[in-house]
Amino acid sequence: MAGRALLLGGLLLPGVLLSEAARILTVSLVGGSHHLLMDQVSQILQDHHHNVIMLHQKGNSLITDFTEKETSYQVIPWFPPEDYNKRLKEYVDYFIEEALNGRHTFGKFLDFMKLLGLQCSHFLRRKDIMDILKNENFDLVIIENFDYCSFLVAEKLGKPFVSILSSSFGTIDFGLPCPLSYVPVFHSLLTDHMDFWGRVKNFLMFFNFSRKQWQIQSSYDNAIKEHFPEGSRPVLSNLLKKAELWFVNSDFAFDFARPLLPNTVYVGGLMARPVKPVPQEFENFIAKFGDSGFVLVALGSMVSTVQTQELLREMNGAFANLSQGVIWKCNPYWPKEIKLAANVKIVNWLPQNDLLAHPHIRLFVTHGGMNSIMEAIQHGVPMVGIPLFGDQPENLVRVEAKMFGVSIQLQQIKAETLALKMKQVIEDKRYKSAAVAASIIRSSHPLTPTQRLVGWIDHILQTGGAAHLKPYALQQPWHEQYLLDVILFLLVVTLGTLWLCGKLLGMVARWLCGTRKQKKA
Repeated sequence: MAGRALLLGGLLLPGVLLSEAARILTVSLVGGSHHLLMDQVSQILQDHHHNVIMLHQKGNSLITDFTEKETSYQVIPWFPPEDYNKRLKEYVDYFIEEALNGRHTFGKFLDFMKLLGLQCSHFLRRKDIMDILKNENFDLVIIENFDYCSFLVAEKLGKPFVSILSSSFGTIDFGLPCPLSYVPVFHSLLTDHMDFWGRVKNFLMFFNFSRKQWQIQSSYDNAIKEHFPEGSRPVLSNLLKKAELWFVNSDFAFDFARPLLPNTVYVGGLMARPVKPVPQEFENFIAKFGDSGFVLVALGSMVSTVQTQELLREMNGAFANLSQGVIWKCNPYWPKEIKLAANVKIVNWLPQNDLLAHPHIRLFVTHGGMNSIMEAIQHGVPMVGIPLFGDQPENLVRVEAKMFGVSIQLQQIKAETLALKMKQVIEDKRYKSAAVAASIIRSSHPLTPTQRLVGWIDHILQTGGAAHLKPYALQQPWHEQYLLDVILFLLVVTLGTLWLCGKLLGMVARWLCGTRKQKKA
């Protein structure tokens, strides 16, 4: 332990001694878990003696039970136009309802991104707020990748920026090496162990992924044309590679191993908080089931309040078949037509992190959001995943591949099927063992996620950027990066040489034939 303490001290002390308080802008233009992550980043940096100001879009939190809290950092609020807010809320409700009914498509997601592109135009028109941000003369801007408008804000301010990838790898292309033989393309639902047909699928899906990335980024074309003069309009795909650092909200314990660049840093588990005692009402419920323990069910803040009656009936029926108690984050207005199972307690709020740390927990039923999975891994809790949209299906592919749990599609949920899945994970100790092993991997990192975040930000503030961490490949045209020009040159030389050899052989053959004819004559 003493050696580890010296190692940490050696790594962190230079930053403590050399770094001065920097003026940092964090940009949070999307609600939900995206805002919660940016709030945590802002709070951490403020606690480490930087002066942090957050630009916060407050019109749509995307979380039904979201409440503002006191912050130690300063907030510059922005409220989009009321008619836009209403339109966005209606679309988000529609989007979730479609996902719950199995009708989630890329086209619907693209419509949502177009609304964010429109929101971006609304914000960039706010000259008063942009002037305030420019006058603050920030040393660094920290943005979150989901809404590309954050990149445009940083570009407008002309300041160096750091980006946070709130999901796992693959949702966005920011220049990482991507060997398609073992790095699965986003939405391929493949693991890093691909057979021949898996590699064929992955190769073909790479082109589909590239097309979709272009379509998503095109949602911001109007905002770029309106707010950037011709001749200096940024290209979003290039802005992604301009980031000084990429912090990734994932971990080696969860993700498939893959090549990284020096400016890519894992910070999965950044949302982890100290464990507190579980409130007495939950302890009293858990105590009823003794050594059988309990199951925690939480399908995310956006979904917990809009579950359909049919889904509630099937899930309630599945829980009734368990010997464990079930604590279920759910809409508190329970349908009168469905009799709540005797072993189920429904709540509209629960201390998820504290319950996951409870010694009597046996299983976590989750939607597969990254923050929820990181918390489950932290406490070594196996999972049953019910993915809905976004990166959740991909996250649960990793959960299954690493034996942390199993998944079931929303449309396949029947009481008997879900009960069998839950019993499988609870009774087969391999799932618990794999989850505990992942927890050990996570906790044994020499630096915590917070130390990595603060240490690397201090590093680039001291060095004036991260040019020394970014390979020249990020500036190369794609045909140079993949040596297509070299391959074409060698192909031309080879074909030219073969053609020339063929011509010479033809001339020699004709000369020999002519000589033989002369001898015969």
